[in-house]
Amino acid sequence: MNDEQRMTNERDGSLYVVATPIGNLQDISLRAIETLKAADLIACEDTRHAGILLRAHGIKTPTTSFHSYSTDAKQRQLVEQLRAGRRLALISDAGLPGISDPGTPLIQAVIGDGISVTVIPGASASLTALVLSGFPTDRFVFEGFLPVKPGARRTRLETLREEPRTAVLYESPHRLLKLLNEIDAVFGDIAVSVSRELTKRFEETRRGPVSQVRAHFEREAPRGEFVVVLPPKRMRTHGQHGSS
Repeated sequence: MNDEQRMTNERDGSLYVVATPIGNLQDISLRAIETLKAADLIACEDTRHAGILLRAHGIKTPTTSFHSYSTDAKQRQLVEQLRAGRRLALISDAGLPGISDPGTPLIQAVIGDGISVTVIPGASASLTALVLSGFPTDRFVFEGFLPVKPGARRTRLETLREEPRTAVLYESPHRLLKLLNEIDAVFGDIAVSVSRELTKRFEETRRGPVSQVRAHFEREAPRGEFVVVLPPKRMRTHGQHGSS
């Protein structure tokens, strides 16, 4: 029985957390498409952004917005719909909901209410960049976005300085150079891997000493969302990677 058939036969509401492409619209599973088509409603960060993906795959399910500015009342409204037996799919703008996006509070509320939750896995920017980095993947830590305040950012990076695992961070284009400067200040001129626009037309990964990667993005203005990967402590020698 596929997900669409199972959802049709369910009598109680259920939340489906569905991973969506991080760039290339073809990076979506058949199961995800079936689930989105069979849902009664799709909650998404940006209905206009989601519409591009849904139209590309012939998905006509109604949508509603659920983002970081959504009120507690909106969350309660979605939970009430689940209680009433509706099937709700939750998607983010890219990747798996709950990873550095506002999906987690809704998932927690639904679990706390005893309502069924199913995750439909898929694309991941953090794992894609981790593999592309060439650093060890057997043990790693995901840090997401660092705090905005300088003191808190510095503290987090200093904690990572003793980290024996590969570390994965997210960063926005307007703060990338700041982050690279901070890494240099805390770690020294260690090797890093910086990926942007993963799976998209202008996908790029730069590997090498942080000073070299920083110089590249000083010449070429940072654009798109970035994933920065730091090597584990045992590998932090200058120039661990060659440039690419």
